[in-house]
Amino acid sequence: MMLFSRVRGLPVLAPGGADHLGTVRALTVDAASRTVTHVRVRRGRLRGEIVLALGAVEAAGPDGLIVRPPDGGPSATPHHDLLGSRVLTECGEERGTVLDAAFDPADGRIEAVLTTFGEVPGDRLLGLGDHALVVRSRRAHHL
Repeated sequence: MMLFSRVRGLPVLAPGGADHLGTVRALTVDAASRTVTHVRVRRGRLRGEIVLALGAVEAAGPDGLIVRPPDGGPSATPHHDLLGSRVLTECGEERGTVLDAAFDPADGRIEAVLTTFGEVPGDRLLGLGDHALVVRSRRAHHL
């Protein structure tokens, strides 16, 4: 498992380590499928950002990510930051703010989201938008 907070800022390298592509800026989440789908890489102040599908990641560890170089232009993949998002149940009940999330770097599956109210299992995620992460309220004893 890896934590979002530990991935952000890691160097992103091409295989062999010769090409430094940038640093991880953020991870894009599809809350409905409960997975990380893309890695957003900051290339530098004037070089902008590239968006890589999680499948482009060949290896991930505490020292960085090794990825297949991007083959196309910028992606229009919608992105909402999970970290710092408000957490609401589908009934509109406030459940804190997202502090971190644990995910499997091999398949992107989100295992758990750590909030100011406690841990939310990944299987309770319903959606993520501009205003909040929405979670299923069943099994509320985890919140």
